[in-house]
Amino acid sequence: MAVSRRPVRAGNENQLGIKKVALIGAGKLGEGLLSGLLQSRMIPASHVEVTVAHAERAEALAEKYGVKAHTSNARAVAGADLVILALKPQQVKGFLREVRSKLRRDALLISAAASVTTSLIERQLGHPARVIRAMPNTPCLIRQGMTSLARGQHATPEDVDLARQIFSSMGRAVVVDEKHMDAITGLSASGPAYVYMIIESLAEGGVKMGLPRELSTELSAQTLLGAAALVLETGEHPAKLKDIVTTPAGCTIDGLLELEEGGLRVTLIKAVVRAAQRAKQLVEGQNS
Repeated sequence: MAVSRRPVRAGNENQLGIKKVALIGAGKLGEGLLSGLLQSRMIPASHVEVTVAHAERAEALAEKYGVKAHTSNARAVAGADLVILALKPQQVKGFLREVRSKLRRDALLISAAASVTTSLIERQLGHPARVIRAMPNTPCLIRQGMTSLARGQHATPEDVDLARQIFSSMGRAVVVDEKHMDAITGLSASGPAYVYMIIESLAEGGVKMGLPRELSTELSAQTLLGAAALVLETGEHPAKLKDIVTTPAGCTIDGLLELEEGGLRVTLIKAVVRAAQRAKQLVEGQNS
């Protein structure tokens, strides 16, 4: 997904009262979180410090967003009230060892590293650290994301509220028990990839029936967007909304029969289960 190249400036607002945010890892997800945070105007760009692996990337982020950006994790976390991790799971232990002596003991750490548990982070830091685990997804890039939050042993209700404010500015945010995070990873974190495949397939069907590809893709994407919005706005069960579309002896029922025969329902369920199982394997690999 292309990201706007216009600079995002947050002005002088600081709705959360945070003096310094360290965002560790500004890859695709990390940049999405950065963009969403600044667009929400909750924290000024001047209060945000970002780290990446390469100096050239740091320069580009600094120019684009007006934040401080560099390659030193220890420098970024020094004095930070809030540290947001957007690292790969296998990078987290090394990062925590690197910054343990620099990180403020009262800093709030929000980890968006997939599969990494709050208990692992607490053990690695070696003190009663305030940790929130977050599982966002890529639509946070356009402030249409879905994020699930789980509190660690020492995080306070105020910490949870702050995390909820931050991620609600990028879409929707819910607070869950951490035991559900693997399933959430398989569903809402991996889910956009499943949806893109569905959009692509619907568009191919339109092309097969003679529609121009660009038009077919637009029709497919907006159809999914509108259908999803209707579920959220009405609160109705998807099956009930499906029945509204499916008139007796109409064309929709024939399409649904093809989907059932092709196993779409079972395949999607199995995709969520398999991705969740893989997330659990990643967790087990990180627990030592």
